[in-house]
Amino acid sequence: MKIYTKTGDAGETSLFDGTRVSKTDLRVTAYGEVDELQACLGAARAAGVPPDLDEMCVTMQRDLFAVGARLADPSRKISTRVDKAVLTDAQVACLERWIDRLDAELPPLRHFILSGGTPAGAALHLARAVCRRAERAVLHIGAQAVEPVVLVYLNRVSDLLFTMARAANHRAGVSETQW
Repeated sequence: MKIYTKTGDAGETSLFDGTRVSKTDLRVTAYGEVDELQACLGAARAAGVPPDLDEMCVTMQRDLFAVGARLADPSRKISTRVDKAVLTDAQVACLERWIDRLDAELPPLRHFILSGGTPAGAALHLARAVCRRAERAVLHIGAQAVEPVVLVYLNRVSDLLFTMARAANHRAGVSETQW
């Protein structure tokens, strides 16, 4: 299979159900933002996040592919055909457990903090900001146009990424810069 198909040369792409849409379609923008988030997690991993955070990143990267697949499927048929595209409340609960576990090792947050710290911490902060943009892009499609779990999942990912950034910096002995 070739990487290039030439089917998008005129500025259109296909959704999962075969519908042709402009590459500027809100749905395409949303799954593009989710893809960027997935790539940011890869950059954070390359920046040297601790092993347990790396495993979290890999899990989220896989889940974000499922989110992208669901966004590319307005007819909502992919989850019945592709097991990897399933996204459930159990995955959200897993993110919440990770947040709670990491938060327990951190000093209480009493002020807003500036992004930065170690390369890994800064990369996780960047991923959090990209996640928020992806969440907004999904909302532009319309909350009724996607399963509620997609919005909940993205919201929780941004919370987790913030906590992961703090944990990466804390473990490295890098203090947070207050705003």
